[in-house]
Amino acid sequence: MKKSPMNRRHFLQISGAAAAGVLVPSWYTLPASSAAQVKGANEKFIIGAIGVGSRGKGVAGQTRSFGDIVAIADVDLNHAGKANKDLAKEKAKVFQDYRKLLDIKEIDVVTVGTPDHWHTKICIDAMNAGKDVYCEKPLTLTIDEGKLLCQAVEKTKKVLQVGTQQRSEYRNMFLTAVAMAREGRLGKIKRVTCAIGGAPKGGPFKKTKPPMELDWNFWLGQCPVVDYIKERCHYQFRWWYEYSGGKMTDWGAHHVDIAQWAIGMEASGPESVEVISETHPVPLKDGYPTVDDQYNTATAFQVKCLFPNGVEMIIRHDTANGVTIEGEKGKIFVSRGKLQGEPVEELKKNPIPEKVLVALRKGKPLSNHMTNFFTCVKDRSLPVSDVFSHHRALSTCHLANIAIRLKRNLKWDPKAEQIVGDKEANAWLAREQRKGFEISL
Repeated sequence: MKKSPMNRRHFLQISGAAAAGVLVPSWYTLPASSAAQVKGANEKFIIGAIGVGSRGKGVAGQTRSFGDIVAIADVDLNHAGKANKDLAKEKAKVFQDYRKLLDIKEIDVVTVGTPDHWHTKICIDAMNAGKDVYCEKPLTLTIDEGKLLCQAVEKTKKVLQVGTQQRSEYRNMFLTAVAMAREGRLGKIKRVTCAIGGAPKGGPFKKTKPPMELDWNFWLGQCPVVDYIKERCHYQFRWWYEYSGGKMTDWGAHHVDIAQWAIGMEASGPESVEVISETHPVPLKDGYPTVDDQYNTATAFQVKCLFPNGVEMIIRHDTANGVTIEGEKGKIFVSRGKLQGEPVEELKKNPIPEKVLVALRKGKPLSNHMTNFFTCVKDRSLPVSDVFSHHRALSTCHLANIAIRLKRNLKWDPKAEQIVGDKEANAWLAREQRKGFEISL
């Protein structure tokens, strides 16, 4: 199919959004001579889906309004086969190795719904292969992975949308809460609280041989080789520090993102991280679990982060799931089910202007998250949930995890993106990667 050149009109809209205070990197425009080629108005995108377990399959399914899924990759062939049947009427090519999917030049877009420890490498490989990417959150396992992803987007100029759907959906309640904070409806913001729940306990679990349909070695990827435990794999991976960050990154990726956006710190980070309390289900030595057959991420925690603008952020496991924003003129609470507080009642008489909400969305109209992604793929603009702000929010989550694992407070330089005066803690910004699975640009 013939492709038409990019229309630059939307870049002018993005520039207007930047003037309104929205984070947009200055480099994010393409010269006309090297503008990306995009689909015509009536043409369908060619899509590949990588990682199609429960959530990954759901995300891939959302793309079908925009194109055809022609290839599916999953280390578990049961997942791949079911997704092929349900999403592509068994017409898609199926691979265990995602790299074979990326070799298909005709694919325009890929979705990534793998466990967290694979996100960064697959996203970088996909962008280097010329694909735009929609990847589930959290994007990274470490802070240094976030830095690499930002560099990869800058280098390739590909569109990368993060699956933090709270920026787009849930009746725009989170977007409205952010607008209220940034418009001054709450007065000067003093504190934000992110209640994200705690991780479960589990184990000891039985070590067994992996099922025939699962490539366990490839599933482990950059992580150390260990015996197969069913509860390490698929959905339960998030309760193991080897592959994820527990609730701190699972729900923190959502609520900390909203909180930093609301306080205008989406391009920065905390200056200090204080451990108020933490509980782990297994003993830790120098921050590492000493037991290998039980869930090991924190079951309970409370952390206080102080930002350069003087706002205090509390991240905690208890209290009702959601974000509380407190200002000198009042406070509000927002979750996936409600937006409440006295200032919210005033919206009936003085609603947030739609142009303010559109500006927060970098000039894009209100829409669902996947629509925003494909709109940005077409006009080559920055999506509402971009890699740069996500990296900053997730850095806060990673720092909180480092602090509770080492059981000590940290000082952070948000400009240099380094832990200050703590060589041991600073080494946790990256991690050793298994030979053959290293992440590089």
